[in-house]
Amino acid sequence: WFSSGLWPIGTLGWPEQTDELKRFFPTSVLITGQDILFFWVARMMMMQLAVVDEVPFHHVYLHGLVRDAKGKKMSKSLGNVVDPLEIIDEYGADALRFTNAAMASMGGVLKLDTSRIAGYRNFTTKLWNACRFAEMNGVWENHSTQATPPQAQATVNRWIMGETAKVRETVDAALADYRFNDAANALYAFVWGKVCDWYVEFAKPLFDGDQAQETRATMAWVLDQCMILLHPIMPFITEELWHLTGARDKICAHADWPEYGAELVDAGAMREMNWVIGLIETIRSARQQLRVPVGLKLNMVQLELSAEGQAALARNMALVSKLARIASLEQVDALPKGSITVAVEGGTFGLPLEGVIDIAAEKDRLQKTQAKAEKERAGIEGRLNNAKFVASAPEDVVSEAREKSALLADEIDRLGRALAQLQKIG
Repeated sequence: WFSSGLWPIGTLGWPEQTDELKRFFPTSVLITGQDILFFWVARMMMMQLAVVDEVPFHHVYLHGLVRDAKGKKMSKSLGNVVDPLEIIDEYGADALRFTNAAMASMGGVLKLDTSRIAGYRNFTTKLWNACRFAEMNGVWENHSTQATPPQAQATVNRWIMGETAKVRETVDAALADYRFNDAANALYAFVWGKVCDWYVEFAKPLFDGDQAQETRATMAWVLDQCMILLHPIMPFITEELWHLTGARDKICAHADWPEYGAELVDAGAMREMNWVIGLIETIRSARQQLRVPVGLKLNMVQLELSAEGQAALARNMALVSKLARIASLEQVDALPKGSITVAVEGGTFGLPLEGVIDIAAEKDRLQKTQAKAEKERAGIEGRLNNAKFVASAPEDVVSEAREKSALLADEIDRLGRALAQLQKIG
């Protein structure tokens, strides 16, 4: 460790005044693990001050220590060492890099779980499929990189550009603070949740209307931004897609980092599309909880709705009908018998389910499922409330029990809400 204290200058040709030494010393950031903070980092700081009278670096980023899925330190004797090359062969380098970034809470422990890596491999597939969908709809025809976003009139297009601006600001702030996990998780939520799950679906009917060209330009710009923002974490798939989707004047690694921000956020468009998404998600959740057949289209009734909600629904009813599987909408003064309530901001809707599902059988199923979950959670809580168990059990076992209890609590709450809905209708 004493001789390693000379590493910042010793690797660059010191004591000769080499070109490398002039260029790379001092540096800005040292990246290392917290376990050698005193052994190495402190010695480098003191040694450089003593030998060349200069601070070798100005910031120290302490990354997490990689452990196995149960939180145990990797060692050959335990046989839990993971070869990164084997992971790359199976899941791809981008999936492994994204996993490391998403779990890189400052100074924490990185539990390397292959199931999580597999999930991020699916994320790369999701991005690829979004670009493939765009190709099939003429988005990439004669496309070149555009530094500025297109002019958009459609609410959906103004909404997604605002979401892109918001995630750009979030990512920049996270990278500036070395919070790589915040940057990765924000990009994951945006690319998968906003772009792939919602915008791609919202754009489909627009490709056949008056706003087709605007939508193609918007989608091309948004997907370009996805590639640029993801590139530092997932360089391989983004570079490949970059060259497959347009005539580029430079590689993705050299693309200008975006600087747009709040000027792209249209408050009205954001509010309207978030309301529409909330309505669709609420209907989908109710259908799923009560096991309404996925492909079955339901009639929906409108009990009350604010003027703002009415305008938003009128502009987006085609999207609601398609994505929530709604066959018709009727305004009523009272909910029909056998209807469950769908409440959203500023309004109340109903889904008549009489004759669609067996209400009595569904109530019985939900009650049995809830009772089973409550019994299982009570057993776990009994162990967690036992001081001897918490003190003597391995840390990963206690942590897993707490996570399981939290998941069961969420399930019990969800089942309770579904039961309350059914209690109201019979």
